[in-house]
Amino acid sequence: MSEIQPKSPRATQIQVDDGHQGQRIDNFLLNHLKGVPRSYVYRIVRRGEVRVNKGRIRANYRLREGDVVRIPPVRIAARPEGVRPHERVLERLEHAVLYEDRYLLAINKPSGIAVHGGSGLSYGVIEALRILRPDERHLELVHRLDRETSGCLLIAKKRSALRVLHELLRSNKVDKRYLALLAGSWDRRRAEVDAPLLKNMLQGGERIVRVDAGGKAALTRFRLLERFEKATLVEARPVTGRTHQIRVHAAYLGHPILGDEKYGNARANRDFRERGLRRLFLHAQSLRFRWPGEKQDRHIEAPLEPGLQRLLSELKN
Repeated sequence: MSEIQPKSPRATQIQVDDGHQGQRIDNFLLNHLKGVPRSYVYRIVRRGEVRVNKGRIRANYRLREGDVVRIPPVRIAARPEGVRPHERVLERLEHAVLYEDRYLLAINKPSGIAVHGGSGLSYGVIEALRILRPDERHLELVHRLDRETSGCLLIAKKRSALRVLHELLRSNKVDKRYLALLAGSWDRRRAEVDAPLLKNMLQGGERIVRVDAGGKAALTRFRLLERFEKATLVEARPVTGRTHQIRVHAAYLGHPILGDEKYGNARANRDFRERGLRRLFLHAQSLRFRWPGEKQDRHIEAPLEPGLQRLLSELKN
Protein backbone atom coordinates (compact mmCIF):
# COMPACT_ATOMS: atom_id res chain seq x y z
CA MET A 1 0.00 0.00 0.00
CA SER A 2 1.50 3.33 -1.05
CA GLU A 3 2.21 6.07 1.49
CA ILE A 4 1.11 9.70 1.27
CA GLN A 5 3.94 12.13 0.50
CA PRO A 6 4.16 15.48 2.32
CA LYS A 7 2.94 18.50 0.34
CA SER A 8 1.41 16.23 -2.29
CA PRO A 9 0.45 18.32 -5.38
CA ARG A 10 -2.32 15.93 -6.37
CA ALA A 11 -4.83 13.53 -4.87
CA THR A 12 -3.54 10.15 -3.71
CA GLN A 13 -5.25 6.85 -4.45
CA ILE A 14 -4.70 4.02 -1.97
CA GLN A 15 -6.03 0.49 -2.34
CA VAL A 16 -6.93 -1.09 1.00
CA ASP A 17 -5.23 -4.37 1.82
CA ASP A 18 -6.25 -7.07 4.31
CA GLY A 19 -4.24 -5.42 7.07
CA HIS A 20 -6.61 -2.42 7.15
CA GLN A 21 -9.91 -4.20 6.54
CA GLY A 22 -12.47 -3.18 9.16
CA GLN A 23 -10.63 0.00 10.18
CA ARG A 24 -12.66 3.19 10.36
CA ILE A 25 -11.85 5.68 7.63
CA ASP A 26 -11.17 8.48 10.15
CA ASN A 27 -8.56 6.37 11.97
CA PHE A 28 -7.08 5.29 8.64
CA LEU A 29 -6.65 8.92 7.60
CA LEU A 30 -5.27 10.04 10.97
CA ASN A 31 -2.68 7.28 10.74
CA HIS A 32 -1.59 8.31 7.24
CA LEU A 33 -1.85 12.07 7.56
CA LYS A 34 0.66 12.48 10.38
CA GLY A 35 0.95 16.12 11.42
CA VAL A 36 -2.50 17.10 10.11
CA PRO A 37 -4.93 18.37 12.79
CA ARG A 38 -7.74 15.96 13.63
CA SER A 39 -10.33 18.69 12.96
CA TYR A 40 -9.00 19.11 9.41
CA VAL A 41 -9.22 15.37 8.72
CA TYR A 42 -12.88 15.33 9.75
CA ARG A 43 -13.52 18.46 7.68
CA ILE A 44 -12.24 16.92 4.42
CA VAL A 45 -14.36 13.81 5.07
CA ARG A 46 -17.45 15.92 5.78
CA ARG A 47 -16.90 17.99 2.62
CA GLY A 48 -16.65 14.86 0.48
CA GLU A 49 -13.02 15.48 -0.48
CA VAL A 50 -12.18 11.98 0.75
CA ARG A 51 -13.82 9.34 -1.44
CA VAL A 52 -14.03 5.56 -1.21
CA ASN A 53 -14.66 3.80 -4.53
CA LYS A 54 -15.48 7.27 -5.95
CA GLY A 55 -18.31 7.78 -3.46
CA ARG A 56 -18.74 10.02 -0.42
CA ILE A 57 -18.54 8.34 2.99
CA ARG A 58 -18.97 9.25 6.64
CA ALA A 59 -16.20 9.31 9.24
CA ASN A 60 -17.41 6.01 10.76
CA TYR A 61 -17.23 4.07 7.47
CA ARG A 62 -15.30 0.80 7.90
CA LEU A 63 -12.90 -0.09 5.13
CA ARG A 64 -13.12 -3.32 3.13
CA GLU A 65 -10.28 -5.11 1.39
CA GLY A 66 -10.00 -3.79 -2.16
CA ASP A 67 -11.57 -0.39 -1.42
CA VAL A 68 -9.88 2.50 -3.22
CA VAL A 69 -9.48 5.55 -1.02
CA ARG A 70 -8.98 8.96 -2.63
CA ILE A 71 -7.17 11.45 -0.37
CA PRO A 72 -7.04 15.08 -1.54
CA PRO A 73 -3.79 17.11 -1.67
CA VAL A 74 -2.85 17.92 1.92
CA ARG A 75 0.00 20.08 3.18
CA ILE A 76 1.57 18.22 6.09
CA ALA A 77 3.42 20.27 8.66
CA ALA A 78 6.83 19.03 9.73
CA ARG A 79 6.57 17.33 13.11
CA PRO A 80 9.17 17.90 15.81
CA GLU A 81 10.99 14.72 16.69
CA GLY A 82 9.52 13.15 19.80
CA VAL A 83 11.47 12.81 23.02
CA ARG A 84 13.04 9.37 23.28
CA PRO A 85 12.18 7.52 26.49
CA HIS A 86 15.06 7.09 28.91
CA GLU A 87 16.94 3.82 28.53
CA ARG A 88 15.81 2.78 32.02
CA VAL A 89 12.18 3.08 30.90
CA LEU A 90 12.86 1.03 27.77
CA GLU A 91 14.66 -1.64 29.76
CA ARG A 92 11.84 -1.75 32.31
CA LEU A 93 9.25 -2.31 29.60
CA GLU A 94 11.38 -4.94 27.85
CA HIS A 95 11.44 -6.91 31.08
CA ALA A 96 7.70 -6.37 31.61
CA VAL A 97 6.62 -8.68 28.75
CA LEU A 98 4.23 -11.35 30.04
CA TYR A 99 3.25 -13.04 26.77
CA GLU A 100 4.04 -12.67 23.08
CA ASP A 101 3.11 -14.43 19.86
CA ARG A 102 2.80 -13.39 16.21
CA TYR A 103 -0.48 -11.58 16.86
CA LEU A 104 -0.25 -9.89 20.24
CA LEU A 105 1.95 -8.73 23.06
CA ALA A 106 0.98 -8.51 26.74
CA ILE A 107 2.99 -6.52 29.27
CA ASN A 108 2.81 -5.84 32.99
CA LYS A 109 2.51 -2.05 32.69
CA PRO A 110 4.32 -0.23 35.49
CA SER A 111 2.48 2.39 37.51
CA GLY A 112 3.42 5.95 36.58
CA ILE A 113 3.82 5.37 32.83
CA ALA A 114 0.97 6.46 30.54
CA VAL A 115 -0.16 4.07 27.81
CA HIS A 116 0.45 6.74 25.14
CA GLY A 117 1.88 10.23 24.76
CA GLY A 118 -0.23 13.38 24.63
CA SER A 119 -1.68 15.90 27.10
CA GLY A 120 1.79 17.16 27.95
CA LEU A 121 3.45 13.71 27.84
CA SER A 122 6.15 13.23 25.23
CA TYR A 123 5.81 9.44 25.15
CA GLY A 124 3.94 6.49 26.60
CA VAL A 125 4.06 2.69 26.57
CA ILE A 126 3.05 2.36 22.91
CA GLU A 127 5.70 4.84 21.70
CA ALA A 128 8.36 3.07 23.78
CA LEU A 129 7.36 -0.36 22.44
CA ARG A 130 7.61 0.91 18.86
CA ILE A 131 11.21 1.86 19.63
CA LEU A 132 11.86 -1.55 21.20
CA ARG A 133 10.20 -3.39 18.28
CA PRO A 134 11.18 -1.38 15.16
CA ASP A 135 10.32 -4.29 12.84
CA GLU A 136 6.72 -4.47 14.12
CA ARG A 137 4.96 -1.94 11.88
CA HIS A 138 1.44 -2.27 13.28
CA LEU A 139 1.75 -2.11 17.08
CA GLU A 140 -1.51 -0.70 18.48
CA LEU A 141 -3.05 -0.48 21.95
CA VAL A 142 -5.97 -2.87 22.34
CA HIS A 143 -7.30 -1.12 25.46
CA ARG A 144 -6.07 1.38 28.04
CA LEU A 145 -5.07 1.60 31.67
CA ASP A 146 -4.84 4.76 33.74
CA ARG A 147 -1.34 6.12 34.13
CA GLU A 148 -1.36 5.26 37.85
CA THR A 149 -2.70 1.71 37.31
CA SER A 150 -0.33 -1.20 36.80
CA GLY A 151 -0.89 -4.63 35.29
CA CYS A 152 -2.02 -6.49 32.17
CA LEU A 153 -2.00 -4.41 29.01
CA LEU A 154 -2.62 -5.89 25.53
CA ILE A 155 -0.96 -4.60 22.36
CA ALA A 156 -1.92 -5.94 18.92
CA LYS A 157 0.88 -6.66 16.47
CA LYS A 158 -1.38 -6.94 13.42
CA ARG A 159 -4.44 -5.02 12.28
CA SER A 160 -6.37 -8.30 12.04
CA ALA A 161 -5.55 -9.10 15.69
CA LEU A 162 -6.71 -5.65 16.75
CA ARG A 163 -10.08 -6.28 15.07
CA VAL A 164 -10.45 -9.66 16.79
CA LEU A 165 -9.62 -8.29 20.24
CA HIS A 166 -11.84 -5.23 19.85
CA GLU A 167 -14.75 -7.50 18.92
CA LEU A 168 -14.09 -9.67 21.98
CA LEU A 169 -14.09 -6.55 24.17
CA ARG A 170 -17.27 -5.20 22.58
CA SER A 171 -19.08 -8.50 23.17
CA ASN A 172 -17.87 -8.75 26.82
CA LYS A 173 -15.84 -11.87 26.08
CA VAL A 174 -12.71 -10.63 27.84
CA ASP A 175 -12.67 -11.38 31.58
CA LYS A 176 -10.71 -8.57 33.28
CA ARG A 177 -9.85 -8.80 36.97
CA TYR A 178 -8.18 -6.17 39.11
CA LEU A 179 -6.76 -6.11 42.62
CA ALA A 180 -7.63 -3.02 44.66
CA LEU A 181 -6.89 -2.06 48.24
CA LEU A 182 -9.80 -0.05 49.60
CA ALA A 183 -9.79 2.39 52.49
CA GLY A 184 -11.55 1.12 55.63
CA SER A 185 -12.96 -2.27 56.56
CA TRP A 186 -15.58 -3.29 54.00
CA ASP A 187 -18.36 -5.27 55.68
CA ARG A 188 -19.65 -7.15 52.62
CA ARG A 189 -18.42 -10.18 50.74
CA ARG A 190 -19.71 -9.07 47.33
CA ALA A 191 -21.18 -5.95 45.76
CA GLU A 192 -22.37 -5.00 42.31
CA VAL A 193 -22.23 -1.31 41.44
CA ASP A 194 -24.51 -0.44 38.54
CA ALA A 195 -24.12 3.34 38.36
CA PRO A 196 -23.81 5.48 35.18
CA LEU A 197 -20.67 7.57 34.80
CA LEU A 198 -20.32 11.04 33.30
CA LYS A 199 -16.98 12.50 32.16
CA ASN A 200 -16.14 16.16 32.75
CA MET A 201 -13.11 18.22 31.82
CA LEU A 202 -12.09 20.65 34.54
CA GLN A 203 -10.08 23.83 34.11
CA GLY A 204 -6.56 23.00 32.98
CA GLY A 205 -7.70 19.94 31.04
CA GLU A 206 -7.94 17.64 34.06
CA ARG A 207 -10.47 14.86 33.54
CA ILE A 208 -12.88 13.93 36.31
CA VAL A 209 -15.64 11.32 36.29
CA ARG A 210 -18.69 11.17 38.54
CA VAL A 211 -21.79 9.04 39.03
CA ASP A 212 -24.58 10.81 37.17
CA ALA A 213 -27.93 9.68 35.76
CA GLY A 214 -27.03 11.39 32.48
CA GLY A 215 -23.84 9.40 32.06
CA LYS A 216 -23.04 6.13 30.29
CA ALA A 217 -24.03 2.78 31.79
CA ALA A 218 -21.28 1.29 33.96
CA LEU A 219 -21.18 -1.96 35.93
CA THR A 220 -18.46 -3.20 38.31
CA ARG A 221 -18.50 -6.34 40.46
CA PHE A 222 -16.47 -6.35 43.69
CA ARG A 223 -15.51 -9.45 45.69
CA LEU A 224 -13.89 -9.52 49.12
CA LEU A 225 -10.45 -11.15 49.26
CA GLU A 226 -9.09 -10.12 52.65
CA ARG A 227 -9.94 -7.70 55.45
CA PHE A 228 -7.32 -5.77 57.40
CA GLU A 229 -7.61 -3.32 60.27
CA LYS A 230 -7.92 -0.16 58.13
CA ALA A 231 -8.11 -1.55 54.62
CA THR A 232 -9.79 -4.22 52.49
CA LEU A 233 -8.31 -6.13 49.57
CA VAL A 234 -10.89 -6.80 46.85
CA GLU A 235 -11.12 -8.22 43.37
CA ALA A 236 -12.83 -5.83 40.94
CA ARG A 237 -14.37 -7.01 37.65
CA PRO A 238 -15.40 -4.16 35.32
CA VAL A 239 -18.14 -5.46 33.02
CA THR A 240 -18.08 -2.18 31.09
CA GLY A 241 -14.95 -0.19 30.33
CA ARG A 242 -15.54 3.44 31.29
CA THR A 243 -12.83 5.93 32.19
CA HIS A 244 -11.81 5.66 35.89
CA GLN A 245 -14.69 3.20 36.37
CA ILE A 246 -13.31 1.07 39.22
CA ARG A 247 -11.95 4.11 41.04
CA VAL A 248 -15.24 6.02 40.93
CA HIS A 249 -17.38 2.98 41.77
CA ALA A 250 -15.16 2.13 44.75
CA ALA A 251 -15.55 5.70 46.05
CA TYR A 252 -19.31 5.41 45.43
CA LEU A 253 -19.33 2.39 47.77
CA GLY A 254 -17.80 4.59 50.46
CA HIS A 255 -14.43 2.80 50.30
CA PRO A 256 -12.17 4.59 47.79
CA ILE A 257 -8.98 2.98 46.55
CA LEU A 258 -5.96 3.81 48.68
CA GLY A 259 -3.45 6.08 47.01
CA ASP A 260 -6.12 7.65 44.77
CA GLU A 261 -5.36 11.38 44.78
CA LYS A 262 -8.40 12.22 42.65
CA TYR A 263 -11.26 10.21 44.15
CA GLY A 264 -9.71 8.98 47.39
CA ASN A 265 -9.75 9.83 51.10
CA ALA A 266 -6.95 12.29 51.89
CA ARG A 267 -6.50 11.17 55.48
CA ALA A 268 -6.40 7.46 54.61
CA ASN A 269 -3.97 8.18 51.78
CA ARG A 270 -1.72 10.09 54.17
CA ASP A 271 -1.76 7.24 56.70
CA PHE A 272 -0.81 4.66 54.09
CA ARG A 273 1.81 6.92 52.54
CA GLU A 274 3.57 6.72 55.90
CA ARG A 275 3.46 2.93 55.46
CA GLY A 276 5.18 3.23 52.11
CA LEU A 277 2.26 3.37 49.63
CA ARG A 278 3.39 5.95 47.06
CA ARG A 279 0.95 5.05 44.28
CA LEU A 280 -2.61 4.06 43.49
CA PHE A 281 -3.24 0.51 44.73
CA LEU A 282 -5.05 -0.68 41.60
CA HIS A 283 -3.54 -3.50 39.56
CA ALA A 284 -4.90 -5.24 36.45
CA GLN A 285 -4.18 -8.76 37.69
CA SER A 286 -5.43 -10.94 34.84
CA LEU A 287 -7.07 -11.20 31.43
CA ARG A 288 -8.86 -14.26 30.08
CA PHE A 289 -10.31 -14.66 26.58
CA ARG A 290 -10.90 -17.29 23.89
CA TRP A 291 -9.19 -16.66 20.56
CA PRO A 292 -11.50 -17.56 17.63
CA GLY A 293 -11.03 -21.18 16.57
CA GLU A 294 -9.16 -22.22 19.71
CA LYS A 295 -10.49 -24.73 22.26
CA GLN A 296 -8.95 -23.23 25.38
CA ASP A 297 -8.91 -19.77 26.92
CA ARG A 298 -5.79 -17.67 26.95
CA HIS A 299 -5.09 -16.62 30.52
CA ILE A 300 -2.55 -13.87 31.21
CA GLU A 301 -1.58 -12.87 34.76
CA ALA A 302 0.57 -9.99 35.97
CA PRO A 303 2.30 -10.23 39.37
CA LEU A 304 2.11 -7.37 41.85
CA GLU A 305 5.19 -5.18 42.08
CA PRO A 306 7.36 -5.91 45.17
CA GLY A 307 6.32 -2.70 46.97
CA LEU A 308 2.64 -3.67 46.94
CA GLN A 309 3.48 -7.23 47.95
CA ARG A 310 5.44 -5.92 50.95
CA LEU A 311 2.57 -3.69 52.02
CA LEU A 312 0.11 -6.62 51.96
CA SER A 313 2.54 -8.76 53.97
CA GLU A 314 2.86 -6.01 56.57
CA LEU A 315 -0.92 -5.66 56.82
CA LYS A 316 -1.29 -9.41 57.32
CA ASN A 317 1.27 -9.37 60.11
